[in-house]
This record gives sequence, C-alpha cells and structure tokens, in this order.
Amino acid sequence: MSETLPDWAIKGELILNCNCTVFCPCVVSLGKHAPTEGYCQAWVGVRIDDGHFDGESLAGLNVGLLMDIPGNMGRGNWKAAAYIDERASEAAYDGLIQIFSGKVRGTTGLFSIMVSEFLGAERAPVEYTTEGKTRRLMVGKKIQGEVTPISGPDQNQDVVVSNTGYWMGPDITIAQAGKGRVRAYGRVWDFDGRSAEICQINWHGPN
Repeated sequence: MSETLPDWAIKGELILNCNCTVFCPCVVSLGKHAPTEGYCQAWVGVRIDDGHFDGESLAGLNVGLLMDIPGNMGRGNWKAAAYIDERASEAAYDGLIQIFSGKVRGTTGLFSIMVSEFLGAERAPVEYTTEGKTRRLMVGKKIQGEVTPISGPDQNQDVVVSNTGYWMGPDITIAQAGKGRVRAYGRVWDFDGRSAEICQINWHGPN
C-alpha cells in the first residue's frame, strides 16, 4: 500500500532575482535555454497570503530561498537552501521544508528531482514587504533584495509575459533588481540591476 501524502496549498506572491543580465530565458524556454551567463544563481522570496499543510495554517508566513544552478535549469544538479519564517509553528516549519524540498509532490515536486544538494534550512527573520510597486525581501544580512517592475509605455500597466508553461505560474511580471545581495553558505553575490521576476502563485499538492 502506498503512503498517503498530506494535502497542501500556498497562495501568494513570489519574487526572484538572478544573475541574468536581461530577462531570464528560462521563463519562455522552460529551462531548455541556458541562462545569459551560462549558469544560474538566484535568491527567491515567497509571501504566503493563504495556505495550509496537512491542516496547519501557513497564512502570513514568508520564505526565502537560495538557488545555485550550474547550467541549463532543465538539466538539474541544483543546490538550494531555505530560510523559513521564524514565526512558523513547528508543524508549519516542517510542512514548508517538505513543500520546498519537493517531498510532498505537487507544484514543487520538481525540486525533489532537480535539487542534488540541499545546503540547509533554518529559521530566520524573513521579511517580505511592498512599497508601491517595489517588493523587498530581507533575511537578516544573508539576503537583501529589492525588485521593481520595469517600465512600459503605459506607466500604470506592468510588462508581463502571459500564458506561459513556467512551473511557478503562467504570468510573469518582468522586473529589475534595485538590490540583490546574498551572503550565505560561502556565496557572495551582488545582482543589483539584474533580471528579476514577480509572480502570483497558486500552488498545491500532492496532485
């Protein structure tokens, strides 16, 4: 008899800043095209507006991620680390680790295949704030990020790549990092001015 995996869901917003010099090719190539620098280094912030894991609420929590990918995203061999909101209950903390490691399948199930080395997970003061159109992620001195949508002819409308097959979500707002600094796990990254994304997420599992 197969093990029954817990039901989970996350709704909210995700921001990402990577080392690509222009908008990340992975969104439209679905990981088949190499990042602009030949490899991918990124930090990710997730704001959970509503969600649960096996009956435990995840609403109001934030998560920070570090991702280090040696080549084409679709070829795997990723390294990753997670920072879980220090306000999370023990059940919520354990649930978020299982979600972001891909162990409970669903939307993030690809992590269990693509991530070859999980560098670690820890509780941290993960702050995700919004001021106007600018989103900020602060994880102490480990991740300090700020992204803002790029400007188009209509200043009131974001530039969006819509109806994609990207795993995070179908509609990706193109952004740029005002600040993108990582000081963690032996990595010292500065991605100010580089590619960034904003995505409304609606993830669930195990199916």
